[in-house]
Amino acid sequence: MFAYVRKLFRILAMKQGAQAADENTAAQPLDWLSKDLSENLRLLRGVIGANDDIKIRLFEIGMQKNVKAALVFVDGLVNIESMNENVLGALMYGKFLSVTPDEEYNFKAVREKMLYIGEVQDADRMTDVIDGYLSGDAVLMMDGCAKALIIGCKGWEQRAVEKPQNESVVRGPLESFNEDFRITTALLRRKIQHPDLIIETMRIGRKTRTRVGIAYIKGIADDSLVEEVKKRLNSIHTDAILESGYIEQYIEDAPYSLFPTVGHTEKPDVLAAKILEGRVGIIVDGTPFVLTVPLLFIELFQTAEDYYNRPYSGSMLRFIRYGAVALSILMPAVYVALITFHQELIPTPLLLTTAASREGTPFPAVVEAGLMVVLFEVLKEAGVRLPNPVGQAISIVGALIIGESAVSAGLIGAPMVIIIALTAVSGFIVYKLNEAVTILRIIILILASMLGGFGITMGLLGILIHLSSLKSFGFPYLSPVAPFDQSGMKDAIIRAPFWKMKTRPRGMADKNEVRRGPKAEPGASSNQ
Repeated sequence: MFAYVRKLFRILAMKQGAQAADENTAAQPLDWLSKDLSENLRLLRGVIGANDDIKIRLFEIGMQKNVKAALVFVDGLVNIESMNENVLGALMYGKFLSVTPDEEYNFKAVREKMLYIGEVQDADRMTDVIDGYLSGDAVLMMDGCAKALIIGCKGWEQRAVEKPQNESVVRGPLESFNEDFRITTALLRRKIQHPDLIIETMRIGRKTRTRVGIAYIKGIADDSLVEEVKKRLNSIHTDAILESGYIEQYIEDAPYSLFPTVGHTEKPDVLAAKILEGRVGIIVDGTPFVLTVPLLFIELFQTAEDYYNRPYSGSMLRFIRYGAVALSILMPAVYVALITFHQELIPTPLLLTTAASREGTPFPAVVEAGLMVVLFEVLKEAGVRLPNPVGQAISIVGALIIGESAVSAGLIGAPMVIIIALTAVSGFIVYKLNEAVTILRIIILILASMLGGFGITMGLLGILIHLSSLKSFGFPYLSPVAPFDQSGMKDAIIRAPFWKMKTRPRGMADKNEVRRGPKAEPGASSNQ
């Protein structure tokens, strides 16, 4: 009985939904372009409204002035000189073929014999016309043709290719991406000049209609990884995508984790290296930062310069980065634990010196450490947000004056200032982990103040368990350490010579694991 009633209600709901869909479809205007130019312009003006920067240029094609046409563009997004010379000039003063009843003939003649622009696309829907001029192209509509031409003549102001701001190197390419989508793809094409490099584009954002590109090498990137990236991008339903950080937060595997599971870079050589290993790049129009997936934990400690110098230097610097992150997280907590719970572990001369420096300070060690950590974060934020000259003065002079004044006033001890300074400098060595390190530093400090060394141990075990449970697009976050992969260890803790790294990371390029031929041994002759 109840099953029959549920089935009846389900059928009624389906009928009501179908009726509502039919009503909505009937209420929507036809999207197809009309042969009547005046009708198309009427619909287009209704969409444009009061926008003064969207221009409609009415003119007649050919010296005989026998075909009416309209050019729609956004002032400031197109190259005016190119449009006037290669589009308007070519159409208005060119030799136009005689008008025939064949609509397709006239349309083909304009597209193939009169326009001096390389990028021309056909459009037969009003939505395509709107997307065309809002993207910076010019849209040509002719009377008697139910089609339009989207003419590529973008020309807005853009930033030149400059040095990278966040990934500085002493040796290596000194160019970075900028906010223009096509410049980003061009810089990548310069690094990988192979037809297997695929860049697929899509639009994300109901209002912004942001262009997003998926870059990978066919035959190296795993097909399932590429499909997973497309699936996650297609599942994004939002009004705006203004920066790649929006995309990152929508597609990451662990949104509540402190550790990033989606990488980013502003250097073309870094992106090319990751794509050549089997990863997928996600290019977002309007930002110089390109996302890369999957991201492994060891990548956060690697830099482009590791591969441009000899392997001994790169390996040593990696050990320094691992130690710097450990010091940045643990140093305040270890100091508080030793001072509060484990004084017997401190050598006697150092203990006496520390006790003398803290004599008269009104706060416990944990309060001192907490105040100094918060004060440093305030100074760092002020230095970042203020203009460069003022920000540098605030960061350096403010830290020196406030630290020295606090010690002179007896509010904190001198050892605490040294520890916080070393902690801050160590935290900047691996900037991609700076946010996570800052929060973990405070968490471990609280545990150390309550449980001493046992609290620090518990915190480290919790971090290790959490890292072991993370995945990035199906790949273990701690790979190749856990699960252990002997071939992958050649580029994990240390950086082995290139001629030793014969295969790509396991799992990312199963179809094409080998990246080095038999003649790539050191000293091998090209004539062999």
